[in-house]
Amino acid sequence: MTSRIEARFARCRAEGRAALVTYVMAGDPDPETSLAILKELPRAGADIVEFGLPFTDPMADGPAIQAAGLRALKAGQTTAKTLELVRRFRAEDAETPVILMGYFNPIYIYGAERFLTDAKAAGVDGLIVVDLPPEEDDELCLPALKAGLAFIRLATPTTDDRRLPAVLANTAGFVYYVSITGITGAATPDFGKVSEAVARIKRHTPLPVVVGFGVKSGAHAAAIAEGADGVVVGSALVATLKETLDAEGRATSGTVAAVAGLVRELAEGVRSVKKARAA
Repeated sequence: MTSRIEARFARCRAEGRAALVTYVMAGDPDPETSLAILKELPRAGADIVEFGLPFTDPMADGPAIQAAGLRALKAGQTTAKTLELVRRFRAEDAETPVILMGYFNPIYIYGAERFLTDAKAAGVDGLIVVDLPPEEDDELCLPALKAGLAFIRLATPTTDDRRLPAVLANTAGFVYYVSITGITGAATPDFGKVSEAVARIKRHTPLPVVVGFGVKSGAHAAAIAEGADGVVVGSALVATLKETLDAEGRATSGTVAAVAGLVRELAEGVRSVKKARAA
């Protein structure tokens, strides 16, 4: 059976374009606003949504996403509540792939086997767990694949050709290429080098390669879309959300609209780049 992720990339290929992957933090700034944003992302042009699992020590994330996680935790967000938000989203949207992105600790505390069962039942399609290397595949990756969830790996500018096969061995869904060395949202990538890196990875795998970290605008998204199968945007969306909050960090009437507005700009950028259509 074709997964939602495979179906979505096939559709984008048929339309001759890259996919737009958007990241927001679950429960930021509160559960109901978070759900409203999640529902709005596909309507604004997102092809795939990544939903962050809030965690107190997100070592790969920059200040914007760290702050988002802390806002969510302060508002009472838990792993169970995140799965409930996905379930409520899925009641209205049966097609948009949902990827949970985060760290192993909250999953371990929840119970890995229980988490995989509940995530699948909620309508989750895949996982990105940034602190589990291939050497730890028995912990979550292989059980996730068995449960029917894609386990999506990150490759970086320092992942050389010797390391790449290990990274790709049990990867499913797509490969997430981190375009810069460092934390999320920290710098603007060198678009020429990104295209070269994507081409190198594609020599090793038939999976789509999406690129994230440092994409902040429609122009950036278009530049990445030239060479990649998908473009991921997270920190810019989270920062846009934060700018709309009141002095106490609460959502305002403009919060959902501001995030959706940036997604529309990014979607326009991605869709402005026409690729060879799938045969």
